[in-house]
Amino acid sequence: MISLPDSVMSIMLTPCVTGSHDSFSYWVDEKSPVGPDQAMAIKRLAKISLVKKLMKKWSVTQNLTFKEQLEGGIRYFDLRVSSKPGEVGQEIYFIHGLFGIKVWDGLMEINTFLTEHPKEAIFLDFNHFYAMEDQHHIYLINRIREAFGSKLCTMEYVENVTLRYLWEKSQQVLIFYHYPLYQEYPFLWPGNKIPAPWANTTNVHKLLQFLETTLGERAQHGTFHVSQAILTPRVKTIARHLIRGLKNTLVHRNLPMILNWVKTQKPGIMGVNIITSDFVELVDFATTVIALNDLLLEGHQAVTKS
Repeated sequence: MISLPDSVMSIMLTPCVTGSHDSFSYWVDEKSPVGPDQAMAIKRLAKISLVKKLMKKWSVTQNLTFKEQLEGGIRYFDLRVSSKPGEVGQEIYFIHGLFGIKVWDGLMEINTFLTEHPKEAIFLDFNHFYAMEDQHHIYLINRIREAFGSKLCTMEYVENVTLRYLWEKSQQVLIFYHYPLYQEYPFLWPGNKIPAPWANTTNVHKLLQFLETTLGERAQHGTFHVSQAILTPRVKTIARHLIRGLKNTLVHRNLPMILNWVKTQKPGIMGVNIITSDFVELVDFATTVIALNDLLLEGHQAVTKS
């Protein structure tokens, strides 16, 4: 973000931001129990060791660690978390079918990057919670506060949040928390401030049409907006391509077409804001999204001159 032109710094923090889908899933534990986000039938099947190996092929949506994603330009992180049923204590883990690393470890990795890059700002979107009661949420929220401290951006009108605003306050982290307890903490933003409509399709043409439609319907003020440029496997997709996995079945062959769609977009009100993808390193995804900000700058200069 520090490399953006100076005239963009005072524009609302809705330039094009690169995001990753299920950002934490670069590592999942085949030895752990199947997560509470899975149906009972899957849990029964997972008693067979081979099933978990196959699950991993469909649970992993990223290859890069948080640090590597940050170094590659990712600034929005899509997060699903869970307690581990039967475990003593209130530890919270990332989860996508199988359990990932402890949330605390991920937060510390991210915080290290932010400390080293004080002009960078990120979005952490905690949007799915499993096997969590209020005490688990309180534990997690306190860990978030402990990890980032004064870097946390307090709830504000979206239109007021510019890069310059964040720099002046030495704030770097916007936390979106899709659970009612957000109301009790000034550094938690409600989930409705960052809608992320989901196409839920395996068809790339339907996905692109959905992205266009939802961009046309997005609120002009008061929220950020996530375009989930991802394809979602159905049960029959997984059954037909069990061994191939998500990357080889859906992502490799469709990501170039998705990237071509990204190249045609414009940032700003009613345009793209945050765009997420699976396996963000497979194409020039981050570079392409970030380059769209040049259009935002051109538009800003045109308005200024007029």
